[in-house]
Amino acid sequence: MMRILNQIAEYLYLKKRDPNMPRSPWLKYMHGINRLSILLFLLAMIILAIKSLF
Repeated sequence: MMRILNQIAEYLYLKKRDPNMPRSPWLKYMHGINRLSILLFLLAMIILAIKSLF
């Protein structure tokens, strides 16, 4: 569970990534798509919370 939270923190630039981890273009693209999906999910949850309050 902690590894998942660390990965999310790295996606959202809350934590520095491990410099020893190998980087490839495909991994970079995957992380970008994951970052985008997390941000869109959070935005949707905020919109749903606002709609439910009003």
